[in-house]
Amino acid sequence: ISARQANRIIKGVLFMGKFRFELYDALQKNGEKILGEMAKVPEQIGMPGEYKGKIALSGGSGNPPLVLKQVGEAMEKAGRTLSPVANLDVETRRLVKSFYGDEYDGAIVNTCEAALYVSYEVMLSPPFTGRGEAYRARYISPYERHMHHQAGYGRPYPPRYKDLTADRGTTAGELGVYAKRLFNVDNVVVPLEGADYTCHGIKYHPCTLMLNTDAQGSVANLRKASDTHAEYLAGYASMGYDTPGYGYGEKDKSGAPLLQRLIGDLAGEYGVPYLSDNARGTPFIGTDIRDVHADIMVFSTDKAFPGPTAGLMVGKEDIMVPIRRALGIHGSRWGTGSSHGKAGYVACDPGKEVMAGLLTVLRLLREEPEKFTRVVDRIHEIVLEEIKQINPAIASGLQVYKSYNALGVEINYENTWKSEEGRVPIFSIEDMYAGTAIIQTGLARMGVGPTLGYDANMILSPNSGTTDENGELMEEPMRYAIKCILKAIEILHDNFGK
Repeated sequence: ISARQANRIIKGVLFMGKFRFELYDALQKNGEKILGEMAKVPEQIGMPGEYKGKIALSGGSGNPPLVLKQVGEAMEKAGRTLSPVANLDVETRRLVKSFYGDEYDGAIVNTCEAALYVSYEVMLSPPFTGRGEAYRARYISPYERHMHHQAGYGRPYPPRYKDLTADRGTTAGELGVYAKRLFNVDNVVVPLEGADYTCHGIKYHPCTLMLNTDAQGSVANLRKASDTHAEYLAGYASMGYDTPGYGYGEKDKSGAPLLQRLIGDLAGEYGVPYLSDNARGTPFIGTDIRDVHADIMVFSTDKAFPGPTAGLMVGKEDIMVPIRRALGIHGSRWGTGSSHGKAGYVACDPGKEVMAGLLTVLRLLREEPEKFTRVVDRIHEIVLEEIKQINPAIASGLQVYKSYNALGVEINYENTWKSEEGRVPIFSIEDMYAGTAIIQTGLARMGVGPTLGYDANMILSPNSGTTDENGELMEEPMRYAIKCILKAIEILHDNFGK
């Protein structure tokens, strides 16, 4: 056979004569045995019993991190104090402008998804009023991770992408159907150059494997799509993360993710806005909206940093004015310059207790960034120390990155598939939400709150039981949590293909 045919055979057929889907089928059938092995890990590594069920990794919507003591105190005080909520809106604006400059503005809403919703409605959705048939609008999104968020607000185009993340909060097997499909809005999905969309997982599904993403080549793909859809083009949207596992390993001279900055430049050329979904990001010390040339950046405040559940919006003033008007927190009301009242998106109101708590965290991030970054530095050191203790065949395929934006450490094991000796099964997002991602289910069996993890990518960050009430790292429980996740990887590796 030819060399080309041989390469195709090698790519398609794995060790032990099994195809990829057969390996995952075998993994599922062996699942209870594997989970039984994982349940014994805490005893094997000597983890104290009081930690079991008390420590967690990766804060998120389903498992928010610990709220700092002073944040809780601020929330309680706000709840027992009579004061105009508009004052908190004004303080948010001052804080945002003090860091990003007077040409930027800010607003707090009840969730990051609400921030996305209002942004897309205001920036991308065609108007409802006026004679005649409403026109269509299209925004462009890179084919990347978390597509059910930043890419879930329009009809997917081309149609081949309408089934992405079908089981994750969407119905009828179509991306973005459930309560998020905007009027006459399409989302053009563009694959990234160098990214790998191979199928993996027990719930076999395309995975977004982003380590080798090429920024320049990807923007060339985005430009081609922009030219094709120029007549309808209304904007761009992407993640705002900064790690290689999310496809943002290449940086420009300022240290900003190159791909994001190039998307921002592309949006400027076409005269349309660029939205950066930095949900698991951190304002003031993470990805900077100015560096990536975005028009608006949104954050989830209960994932990366220890704040109350809310969403933060930071954007250029000309974008934020209509957004703030839609939220009912901009313009004259009762003869005032600022207001906090009823408007089209009053359902996104966060409440004064949440606003007071979030402002406390934001002030800390603004004034004492080292309070947060030193915790990340130490977690990164512990991860590197513990990786030295595991199977070298696996360790050689692990990529570890420190991220102040995510206030955590990314472990990516995509490269373990470069050799049969180190291969670790990759789970899809469908696995994560179906309970078939054995690495997460296994952590739960160990008594450790699971990390966010799918597509061979995991984020380890401070959470309940690994930091004290003041946000300082508790090293012993964090080290045990890290040992548990690395042991879970080893057990999966040892059972894969059997």
